[in-house]
Amino acid sequence: MAIARHGSGVGADVRALASQVHPVFMLPPVAASAFGAVLARSFDPAVALLYAVVVFSALFVAHVKDGYVDFHGRGEDDDHPLTARGCRLALAGASTVFFLGLVPIYLAAGPVAVALTLPGWLIGYHHAPRLDMHPVTATTGYPAGIGFALLGGYYVQAEALSTTVVAFAVVFVTVLSGIKVIDDAKDYEYDRSISKRTVAVVLGRERARTAAYALMATGMVVVTALAVSTSVFPTSSVLAVGVFVAVASLTRRMDARTTTAVLIRGSYLFLAALVVAVWFEPLR
Repeated sequence: MAIARHGSGVGADVRALASQVHPVFMLPPVAASAFGAVLARSFDPAVALLYAVVVFSALFVAHVKDGYVDFHGRGEDDDHPLTARGCRLALAGASTVFFLGLVPIYLAAGPVAVALTLPGWLIGYHHAPRLDMHPVTATTGYPAGIGFALLGGYYVQAEALSTTVVAFAVVFVTVLSGIKVIDDAKDYEYDRSISKRTVAVVLGRERARTAAYALMATGMVVVTALAVSTSVFPTSSVLAVGVFVAVASLTRRMDARTTTAVLIRGSYLFLAALVVAVWFEPLR
């Protein structure tokens, strides 16, 4: 039985597998792991690359499993590039890469590093069809994965955690949870039909959108407060807040799909500005 549903041969199989790489949603966790390494200061590029590969493999598992459940299980999607067997093989292959990668992570940084890394795979594999049915886990699964990627990326470099990296992880989870609420709203009608209790289904689209912006605003307030009144974040972090607020202000009248796309890209800029703030401290 073929791996690809459309076409035959190695080329079709490779294209079907490559279709499960979604840069817009896969880049933030990988970038967060690199940001963690930057925060640690004692930067080992080989360890950072290894960790990024492990994070990527967990994300690949998440996307394949989501498509497998939504198309072959729930019949939610109209099409999917992989056969059911192809999905299972892809899950097995990516999971093998992930768990093999835990071995050098353990050797490099010990069991705590593994404990901070393993949740990425657990969240990705179990998101569909379990975690995505409850408003809390449906909303926080992806952001929590990014938070763990950040913490793990830091820990494998420093073999410890700091107040700063934990605070950054909390901010990222909060802000990205807001974006996820809006992202889930685009599937509001279908989610209601299968009793998938996303925040939009529970609160309604308008109140969910208000809650989403409240979460993002909370994250920005926390960054500003910790940058201005404490030494947890560099003072320059307020520049990153300005960047994200400017992007978010453009989305007030956009539909859920467009808003999600813009805010995700805004999170890239937010992260990039934080890297500059931490590494160069231009306002010091």
